[in-house]
Amino acid sequence: MRALLSKVSGGPETLELSELPDPKAGPGQVVVAVRACAINYPDVLIIEDKYQFKPPRPFAPGGEIAGTIAELGEGVTGWAVGDRVIAMIGNGGLAEKVVASAAALYRLPEGRSFAEGASLILTYGTTIHALRDRGHIAAGQTLLVLGAAGGVGLAAIELGKAFGATVVAAVSSDKKAAAAKQAGADTTLVYGRAPFDKDASKALAEQFKAAVGRNGAHIVYDPVGGDYAEPALRSIAWEGRYLVVGFPAGIPKLPLNLTLLKSCDVCGVFWGAFAARDPQANAEHIATLFELWEAGKIAPRVTETFPLEKGGDAIAKMAARGAIGKLVVEVA
Repeated sequence: MRALLSKVSGGPETLELSELPDPKAGPGQVVVAVRACAINYPDVLIIEDKYQFKPPRPFAPGGEIAGTIAELGEGVTGWAVGDRVIAMIGNGGLAEKVVASAAALYRLPEGRSFAEGASLILTYGTTIHALRDRGHIAAGQTLLVLGAAGGVGLAAIELGKAFGATVVAAVSSDKKAAAAKQAGADTTLVYGRAPFDKDASKALAEQFKAAVGRNGAHIVYDPVGGDYAEPALRSIAWEGRYLVVGFPAGIPKLPLNLTLLKSCDVCGVFWGAFAARDPQANAEHIATLFELWEAGKIAPRVTETFPLEKGGDAIAKMAARGAIGKLVVEVA
C-alpha cells in the first residue's frame, strides 16, 4: 500500500510517498481502507515533533479518517467488512490502509460522503466539549470566536447557534468573514495580521468590545492564540469563560490582573485527553453531534481536496493559516 511518511522531523516538504506492507488487524482491531483523511493543525505540529505525542518514525500523519472496513480482527463484533466508518486514530491516516481500534469507530451515515465523515469528529468533538463542559454555554449568551473561518471556528459558530448563543465571528479577511456569516454568525469583524504593538493591541481590544456589546462576551473561543489573546480577554464579560483551544499564532502571555478585574475563568481545552479520561461523556457528545448533523444544524464544510501524493500541500496550507473550513486528502 502507499503511505505519505514522515521519516525525519521537518515541514510538509519532508514527507515521502512510500510503499509499505498492508497492515494486519490484531484482537479488537479492524483494518480500514482509507477513503478520506482530514487535515488538522496537529498534523502540522506532529511532523515537526512539536505535538504532545511523538510517534516513532517512520509514520504517516493524519488522525481523522473515513473509509470502509477491509478486515476484522479477533473478537470484533457489531461490524462487517465493507461497513462505512469514521475513526479517530491519532496518526497514520495518510495511507491507503490503517489499523484502528474497533472501539474508536463511528458509523458513517448513508448519504454522507467520506470527505464529510472525515471532517466531523475532531473539530466538532473539540468544540462541543469546549462550549458545554468548559464554557457552560447557555441560550442568550454572547460567544466570541477567533479564527472563525477555520474548521474548529466554523464548528464553534454552528454549535454556538445550535445552543442559542449570539455569535460574533472574528477573522482575518473579508472572504473568511463571508464564510463565517454563511455558517450562521450574527456579527463578523476582520482583524489585522499580528504582531501588534501596544497601540494596535489596544485598538483590537476596542474592536472586540464594540462587536460583542457593552456587557462583553460570556465565552471567548480561542483557537488562535498569539497577540490576539489579550485583546480578546479584555472584551470578556463579568464571570466570562476564556477557552484556550490552540496556538497557531503563538503561545500568548496573559496579564492575570485582567482575570481578577473581570472575575473570569481561563479554561484549557484538551479534547483528546478528555475523551480518553471520560469516554462515556465523550460518547454522549458525539451522539449529540450526529443528531445535530441529521437535523441540519451542523455540516462539515469541505472546501478543498487533495490526492494522497499532494497531502503535504494540504498540511502546508494549514500551516500558513490559509484554510477556510476543512482540507481533506482523498485516498483512492
